[in-house]
Amino acid sequence: MFALKKVTDMSHRYLDLVISPGDQVIDATAGNGYDTEYLAQKVGPQGHVYAFDIQTEALTRTAERLRKSALYERVTLIKSGHEKLTDYITEPVVAVTYNLGYLPGGDQRLVTNVQTTIESLSQALSLLNMGGIITITMYPGHEEGNYEKLKLIPYCKKLSTKEFTVLHLELLNRQKQPPELIIVQKQYFQ
Repeated sequence: MFALKKVTDMSHRYLDLVISPGDQVIDATAGNGYDTEYLAQKVGPQGHVYAFDIQTEALTRTAERLRKSALYERVTLIKSGHEKLTDYITEPVVAVTYNLGYLPGGDQRLVTNVQTTIESLSQALSLLNMGGIITITMYPGHEEGNYEKLKLIPYCKKLSTKEFTVLHLELLNRQKQPPELIIVQKQYFQ
């Protein structure tokens, strides 16, 4: 049974629709490694995950999680900002996921930045296979997270309707600005 409680779970449900064993995918914000681990399970031993983070602590936590679940070999951990996706990846991917904000349990002053996120998103769109998706989990409950939301939604609304379909999901009956999800799919026929 599927419960609509966590936006990250909803993100995974959409990713489930497009990721198959052998695929190449990107976790643009590795954080504690939950999404990276999920993606590594989905792509199987023949696929590959590229996981980005600017914090050594995040990559260390992600590496530990992957080793414990015997998935480390399926992942390349990259200590770099997600705005450098195309410096490391040139092959098409079927999915890119973003979990914005700060590292849970880390320094809450180190947060994702809307300018680098939009630059990264532009690169991710260019790497995306037809039918592929990008999921963006936003956290408007803190100042920078709200600013990101206010900039990302108009950016995504302006994406070409001939090339992309964009969905915005909100938990309407939750208090204190709960996380929100944007899903972008590249159209099959353009």
